[in-house]
Amino acid sequence: MFAYTLRRIVATIPVMAVVALFVFSLLYISPGDPAAVIAGDQATPADVERIRASLGLDRPYLVRFAEWAWNIMRGDLGTSIFTNLPVSTMIAQRIQPTLSLMVITLILAIGIAVPMGVIAAWKQGTWIDRLVMGFAVLGFSVPVFVVGYVLAYVFALELDWLPVQGYTPIERGVWPWLQNLILPSVALGGVYIALIARITRATMLEVLQQDYIRTARAKGVGQPGILFLHALKNAAVPIVTVIGIGVALLIGGAVVTESVFAIPGLGRLTVDAILRRDYPVIQGVILLFSFTYVLVNLVIDLLYTLFDPRIRY
Repeated sequence: MFAYTLRRIVATIPVMAVVALFVFSLLYISPGDPAAVIAGDQATPADVERIRASLGLDRPYLVRFAEWAWNIMRGDLGTSIFTNLPVSTMIAQRIQPTLSLMVITLILAIGIAVPMGVIAAWKQGTWIDRLVMGFAVLGFSVPVFVVGYVLAYVFALELDWLPVQGYTPIERGVWPWLQNLILPSVALGGVYIALIARITRATMLEVLQQDYIRTARAKGVGQPGILFLHALKNAAVPIVTVIGIGVALLIGGAVVTESVFAIPGLGRLTVDAILRRDYPVIQGVILLFSFTYVLVNLVIDLLYTLFDPRIRY
């Protein structure tokens, strides 16, 4: 177990190195000049060059990357070009809304999708199965921002049940905090629920055909016990895998969802930084998102040892 864990942790190091190189290179070759944005429309070319020199944008690519990578290894994500605040400070100020949104969405998606997939497999070919699969197709087809606008119009503007936008810190109360996250979580979780439900159904259909399921039925085990104690446990590996992969959907969807519902999280911070060409902020946030995705998949790999003893050593 320890050796397997150590190998997986070591394997994440080159992955993060490649991600860091890719993020820096992508922004280096992207169009746009933050110096020109700072200088304004009335600036002369000399003014723009002077600002570029003060920001260090005129230095060679390798020099800039080496300095940035060294700072990253020391825990320094750089300083915002426009606010002059450390990027780590800006991320710390915005991380709670994004983290709250992703956690609530994850709990909501797993709590709804797994039972849906199990029941659809149990009732294969019935109207229940068709209803679940129809919802899954709809969840994949409708964009997050469309779902968000519809939910905001119906439940916030028309019915006035929930806030239409904004975020309330959890320190001000659990219910006010949760109120601002219900609609964004439902909008963001639609595609995630569809993904998990389809994988759960497909895996459960395969497991329910196994001999040990027939043996359990012959011994008189009830249907809930067969579905959730015997079948679901043995179908867990693909389900857990797709939950880990789906974190990328949450990260990408959080950017759109926070823009729709005006949530001041990392997604909004990323959009604002892209519009202003604030390279240090863009690099820091993308690197954090990438690290989160790699970390989640590392945890998923370690969870495999709970379901498959063959990979514990």
